Amino acid sequence: MSKYQNIGAPPGTLYYSGDHSGERIKITLIQFNEKDFFEHEFYDLSECIAQIQPNYIKWINVEGVHNTQLIEKIGQLFNIHPLTLEDICHIDQRPKFEDYDHYLLSILKMILYDKDTLHAEQLSLVLLKDTVLSFQEPRGGDAFDIIRLRLRQAKGRVRKLGADYLFYALMDAVVDWYFNAIEKIGDKVEDIEEEIINQPKREDLLELYKLKREVIFLRKQVWPLRDLISNLLRSDSEFISSNTLLFFRDLQDHSTRIIDTVETYRDLLSGMMDIYLSTNSNKMNEVMKVLTIMSSIFIPVTFIAGVYGMNFDNMPELKSPYGYAGAWVFMLSIMGGLVIYFKRKKWM
Repeated sequence: MSKYQNIGAPPGTLYYSGDHSGERIKITLIQFNEKDFFEHEFYDLSECIAQIQPNYIKWINVEGVHNTQLIEKIGQLFNIHPLTLEDICHIDQRPKFEDYDHYLLSILKMILYDKDTLHAEQLSLVLLKDTVLSFQEPRGGDAFDIIRLRLRQAKGRVRKLGADYLFYALMDAVVDWYFNAIEKIGDKVEDIEEEIINQPKREDLLELYKLKREVIFLRKQVWPLRDLISNLLRSDSEFISSNTLLFFRDLQDHSTRIIDTVETYRDLLSGMMDIYLSTNSNKMNEVMKVLTIMSSIFIPVTFIAGVYGMNFDNMPELKSPYGYAGAWVFMLSIMGGLVIYFKRKKWM
């Protein structure tokens, strides 16, 4: 099914661009303040909304965005612009930040490196006055377990500060997963570098191509992430306090470190690709050199054998008692002379 079947539709038309699944959308509601903490899971939006209490920071996490009717209802309840809802449902969005009158929107990719494969899912975060909405694809896990643990155990600042800090903490958890993916890619880069230097094989070339594609994909997600954070820092939104902005500056530094590391790995992989091709080329040159030397040694001998294989009656050497031995001495002399000549030229 095409991802672009909504071409020509009016702006704000909700259309899910991913693979449709039959899974029910799970909604997790977490409400907390410095003293109290409540966590509930729902499969019905109305039941979730009925449990919302005032004077608490709310985090509503929606796992699954394929039900556009449900996403539209959430948008109506929290007064979210249809263009934002369209971006949430269209999971191929470039990471970005948008500042609306009564909420902030951040869209980024959540990276997971599992079973030697790089996976990515879109994460949309909406920050309101005292509420954070998160929309993600159910791909078998997320980066938020550490945040949930801190909230349950009242560790760190997340229970003491407002929704803007929770907004930051969720983004920070996603960026930390980038570091995990980069670390695993780095280990594979070191392994394949050692293989290529010691004994390159064709399988190494295929692995190089796979790693290079993963690094390029990661680079496509990280570069917009830095722009996202920069735009957020430049915004004068009332939803983010000056204290929380300090944490976002630290997050910007993390994104810069990730970009530098990704660029380094990209250059390393390009260099290893050149080394692999050069090594194979040098091996081929050595083989061709050996074959050329052998051909050069045997070509004169083959010529002599061809001449004496013509069997003419008037060839004087044919009747000589020393003709056969003489031909051998002559051919071996030529071969030996060529070998000495090649060694002096350091061709052998």
